[in-house]
Amino acid sequence: MTTPYPFTAVVGMDDLRLALLLNAVSPAVGGVLVRGEKGTAKSTAVRALSALLPQVGVVAGCRFSCDPAAPDPLCPDGPHGNEPTVHRPSRMVELPVGASEDRLVGALDIERALAEGVKAFEPGLLAEAHRGVLYVDEVNLLHDHLVDLLLDAAAMGASYVEREGVSVRHASRFLLVGTMNPEEGELRPQLLDRFGLTVEVAASREPGSRVEVVRRRLAYDDDPEAFAAHWEDREGALRDRIAAARALLPEVTLDDGVLHRIAATCAAFEVDGMRADIVMARTATALAAWAGRTSVTADDVRQAALLALPHRRRRNPFDAPGLDEDKLDEALADSAAEPDGEDGQDGGDGGEGPDDDPDPGPGGPGGRGPEDRGGPAPDGPASDGAGASGSSGSGPSEGGVPAQGSPQAPERPAASAGEPFRAKVLTVPGLGEGAAGRRSRARTEHGRTTGSRRPRGALTKLHLAATVRAAAPHQRARGRSGPGLVVRADDLRQATREGREGNLVLFLVDASGSMAARRRMGAVKGAVLSLLLDAYQRRDKVGLITFRGRDASLALPPTSSVDAAAARLESLPTGGRTPLAAGLLKAHDVLRVERLRDPARRAL
Repeated sequence: MTTPYPFTAVVGMDDLRLALLLNAVSPAVGGVLVRGEKGTAKSTAVRALSALLPQVGVVAGCRFSCDPAAPDPLCPDGPHGNEPTVHRPSRMVELPVGASEDRLVGALDIERALAEGVKAFEPGLLAEAHRGVLYVDEVNLLHDHLVDLLLDAAAMGASYVEREGVSVRHASRFLLVGTMNPEEGELRPQLLDRFGLTVEVAASREPGSRVEVVRRRLAYDDDPEAFAAHWEDREGALRDRIAAARALLPEVTLDDGVLHRIAATCAAFEVDGMRADIVMARTATALAAWAGRTSVTADDVRQAALLALPHRRRRNPFDAPGLDEDKLDEALADSAAEPDGEDGQDGGDGGEGPDDDPDPGPGGPGGRGPEDRGGPAPDGPASDGAGASGSSGSGPSEGGVPAQGSPQAPERPAASAGEPFRAKVLTVPGLGEGAAGRRSRARTEHGRTTGSRRPRGALTKLHLAATVRAAAPHQRARGRSGPGLVVRADDLRQATREGREGNLVLFLVDASGSMAARRRMGAVKGAVLSLLLDAYQRRDKVGLITFRGRDASLALPPTSSVDAAAARLESLPTGGRTPLAAGLLKAHDVLRVERLRDPARRAL
């Protein structure tokens, strides 16, 4: 087994290291979501954490890692009596993006079922991760049905398996750590909220730091054991500090003034539910223990907010992530006016809690540029400014839409979009076979099992129960002797699965003079933007056609970048006649070409 890269050898990434260490001190914080561009040591840092976690005591021989002090009474390997206790390192279990449902939750032990004729349960990754870490790389690319299973296990602390004649319940409490590249798509809000903390990471732009990263990485690749031995003293010191902070954690107190600051901060950012308040309280407590204190300060609350709130504040998907630190300081200052503020009412710069100050970076806890994020309000008037400035910044011959060839169709300044709203869910009837998404029903390789059929060609996913049922009536005729089943090729059954697909959403926008009234065009843009938000969340491809003057134009060819469609829509000018027929013909041509390019993707 390859020696893991030492945690203390990671250059910079102070916010990431702090978030991981806080979870090592207090697993109740709830895990970490690491967002950032590719090649920023996200996975390296997470895997390095496993060497710092303390050992756990488990019941000897228990496949579900039961705690000897409080064994699970419903453990499938139980009930446990006087079995000896075994101490082992905490596990870090990796969930691959392409994992199957059987591998995640477990399934019937096929080998024993066919060879011995007995019904036995084979544990999955949720059982292996119990009392450890469940790590999902590229968590935003995880299939929806696996996300649903993760949500259920994270919410209940247990996994329930009801399939193929197996009924099993086992404990599954784990620290959820995920990494993702936002360029490859966002995460479902339900799963996003399950991560206690979130961190934005980016590569350093300082040459000295980049040189040190390369130097250390090359040294590690040349001789991992020698490199790890060089850092062992620092790893040991960090391991001891984690143990000391864990021991101190029960003594840390949260007074009413601190709780008021936490509640006021969450209210100021309009977060949904109460999970943010609870996570902030646990994070602030862990920060105090990490710093060797038994009381929580205002600096701890501020640092906890920077880690726990960015992914929970209300914002549209097109808004930049991160937290407005000016608004945070204002909320902390306002909340400190009522209770005693002896811990420091100015919010500070977070100097006492962590051992390192956060790294400056684009967004996230270490961000130093709230001015780059366009203000705190996710649906505020920032976009209106772009629309209002169109008259001075764009001439009549420009505006984000190709020339219409209509000299008598003067362009008017682009109207700002109205307030977006929750769009009605639109689906394509029937059962498709398109790319994975979240809109219409489709036959997929990774969805939930809905039945079985005879395989057409190569067998890709065996439906065990249906196969056994097909083979069972013929056992005597086949001369069965012993407990095993005699199964032939014509008994095999393919599992049929159903999931969701993404569709092609083609917007046809009337940009003629009849829509030039600013209120009317603003309402239209607001409606289309709402549909764009819905398409963004459901992983659709979107295209934009506009018609005005004498013809229609493809303003945006079908693409997966909904941000590009939103930008084109925002700068859309109006004026001229209403060539509806030209718009419909253009839409027909675009749909025909897309059908040839991707026959499986259905248009909405």
